[in-house]
Amino acid sequence: MRTRRLIALALAATLLTASTGCGDDDAPTTAGGAPAGAGAPAPEPTGEAPTEPGAEPVDDAVPEACALVSKAEAERLAGTPLDEPVVAGQSCTYTGPVTGPTAQVEVYVGEGAKKYLDIERQLGHEMRELAGTADEALLTAEGFFLRKGELWVAVRLVRLNDPQENRAPLERLARTAAGRM
Repeated sequence: MRTRRLIALALAATLLTASTGCGDDDAPTTAGGAPAGAGAPAPEPTGEAPTEPGAEPVDDAVPEACALVSKAEAERLAGTPLDEPVVAGQSCTYTGPVTGPTAQVEVYVGEGAKKYLDIERQLGHEMRELAGTADEALLTAEGFFLRKGELWVAVRLVRLNDPQENRAPLERLARTAAGRM
């Protein structure tokens, strides 16, 4: 159980860093050390959407995490009603209400999904292939990983039940999500 918590914490830190730009010490500054733009004239409009300094450009080819797994699908997987999703960067998390039962469905797209898979592999967690789903598809006791081209998607289920009960629902959802990638 401690290992699973460490995975979740490492993944959350990775996603938070990626989505907030934390750790980016390359912020532009003026010769005096002040943030660039402080007291400087505003840039000329270009007609393009403004982006935050250091923000990665949005890739229209990358699907939004909540678009890959709907709330209704997450509830079906979790076997209980879930709260509205919380979106952070390229992740989407559906949690069970505080009144219970314990349930959560996490969806990761892109680098966070690949990092989660790398951690699972490093820990030696059991995975099996799910044929005919994507370029690469792996199923674990608590989730799945999909790759189409260079795009990775991971879905993790948290429930307090026998993981074998989740196998068929996870396989069905993996096939559905792969069709949306």
